[in-house]
Amino acid sequence: QVRLVESGGGLVQAGGSLRVSCAASGRTSTIYEMGWYRQAPGKQRELAASISRSGSTNYADSVKGRFTVSRDYAKNTVTLQMNSLIPEDTAVYYCYANAPFRNWGQGTQVTVSS
Repeated sequence: QVRLVESGGGLVQAGGSLRVSCAASGRTSTIYEMGWYRQAPGKQRELAASISRSGSTNYADSVKGRFTVSRDYAKNTVTLQMNSLIPEDTAVYYCYANAPFRNWGQGTQVTVSS
């Protein structure tokens, strides 16, 4: 079992930046992929960004060029740097880790005002 604790998020104006981080504990040696999903009000949860054990990254088309996912393998953390934020990025952001089954964080709110 892997436990995930998120931090960061909050309220920002459009065009601003925010960072969300997630720290993993427990059986972290079994983690092979980490990343972030997001869920906006009334919408399905969608993948925002992921990063594999080898460092390969994947992004939703809607965040490419604006978001950057990174991972600190020594500290077992994953971070999502979000730049040029737009109101459509408003959502609850959930950290996840595949180890090999999916583990979820509790979610952190990101609100972008216009």
